[in-house]
Amino acid sequence: MATKKTYIAWSLRIIVSALFILSALAKLSKGHLLDSPYFAISTFEVKQLYTIGFSEGFAPYFSRTLIGIELALGLLLLQNNWLRKFLIPVTIAMLAVFIGHLTYVTFLSGGNSGNCGCFGELLPMTPIEAIIKNIVAIGMLVYLFKLLPKVSNNGNFWILTTVLFATILGIYMLAPIQPPASNFTVSPMMETPQDTISEAVVPADTIKTENPITEAKKDTIKKIEVENINEPKKVKSGNAKFFPSIDKGKKILCYFVPGCDHCRTAAKELTEMRKKDAILPPLSVIFMNEEADLIPDFFKEAGATYPYTIIEVIPFWNILGKGKDTPGVKYLWNGNEIKYYWGISEDKFNGADLNVYLHKSFADLKK
Repeated sequence: MATKKTYIAWSLRIIVSALFILSALAKLSKGHLLDSPYFAISTFEVKQLYTIGFSEGFAPYFSRTLIGIELALGLLLLQNNWLRKFLIPVTIAMLAVFIGHLTYVTFLSGGNSGNCGCFGELLPMTPIEAIIKNIVAIGMLVYLFKLLPKVSNNGNFWILTTVLFATILGIYMLAPIQPPASNFTVSPMMETPQDTISEAVVPADTIKTENPITEAKKDTIKKIEVENINEPKKVKSGNAKFFPSIDKGKKILCYFVPGCDHCRTAAKELTEMRKKDAILPPLSVIFMNEEADLIPDFFKEAGATYPYTIIEVIPFWNILGKGKDTPGVKYLWNGNEIKYYWGISEDKFNGADLNVYLHKSFADLKK
């Protein structure tokens, strides 16, 4: 009987331990385990922590510490020091906090869509699925608590603290905290003055600063600017720091990740559209600084090279928009956002739909 209890107890310990270790490692992974720790943890911060009120300054420390704690709990559940008296109750309490947070998210959003972030972007899981997973884990830990015998000597507590600090430090070393987004000045790897599609088809745009205009004597008669009623009023989109002429006329602004297959598909479709119809406006790309060495290959697959700039991971997610995902394709007219496609679900890029918007007059768009 004792042997059977031991087998059951070890099975429960291994299963719950694996859940915590996988959860920690998944938050440091993009497509494969530990393939891109900084990208993965930054994405976790923007999509999960910023949305619940964490500041840009505090989120990097909280995320790395949380992942370190998860990894430490996963490892410590496999040893016997302070297991029954401390580790199991703390693990149950942590899961209960997660359930409380996920319940709140479910109340706000319904819980059947989106990614709760429990396993990062590696294994997307809805809030309801995560709640069920955590309840099952708590049930296993409660049963484990009852199976384990009471002991008078709980062991060496220093083992717990040593493992905890080691895992937290390891996370900080694996994904070092970068300077605040406002301090980044990432220059393009290569400036492309125009796209490689024939100028006879579509006028080219530029990302270089326009040549200075020779200063002329000022007119003494005050000029009155007449508003063109056939186009929207000019506004600042906030993207002129990347592309100076982006707020002049019709433009397509894309948000891509060089290694993203969906981004490449969208870019390829846009290239085909430009070749078939000259109405497609000049196109510019903002790339995330993740696998930037793949940009030449990205344009090769897209079938054309476009003006682009590169920005860091967190600033990229911020300008892409809260709750949004790549690929992002935005149709701008005089700086006004006419249509924005993003992600790979209901709001994903649709070339046929964009073509309809491009052929609409300003009067039709206002209807």
